[in-house]
Amino acid sequence: MKALLDTRTFLWWNMDDGRLSATARQFITDGNNEIFISAASAWEIAIKAGWGSLILPLPPDEYLASRLRLHNFQPLAVQVSHALQVYHLPEIHRDPFDRLLVAQSQLENLPIITADPAICQYSIETIW
Repeated sequence: MKALLDTRTFLWWNMDDGRLSATARQFITDGNNEIFISAASAWEIAIKAGWGSLILPLPPDEYLASRLRLHNFQPLAVQVSHALQVYHLPEIHRDPFDRLLVAQSQLENLPIITADPAICQYSIETIW
């Protein structure tokens, strides 16, 4: 099965954070599943690291690249169709990064691994 990690879940996974649910942890570790990381998450991480609100052990470009390789996660590019799909979303979530992840989930038919209750309100499959 394929799934998309939201940004917080990606960070929690890499920090071995206890807030990561057992279901999410099991799904991510299952070698039969293909895990995607959106370019939107990379953008969010780069912005927050640049502002100093996210502290990483490496610069964001090195951190993301090393974690993608380490966990065999697949990058998911942001397409114009993804960006335009955001227009069609109800105003449940105000965060532009999360709205883009929801749009990608819809168009790519990927469940999102997320603890975010706002994301879970969209008509998409979520895993937590």
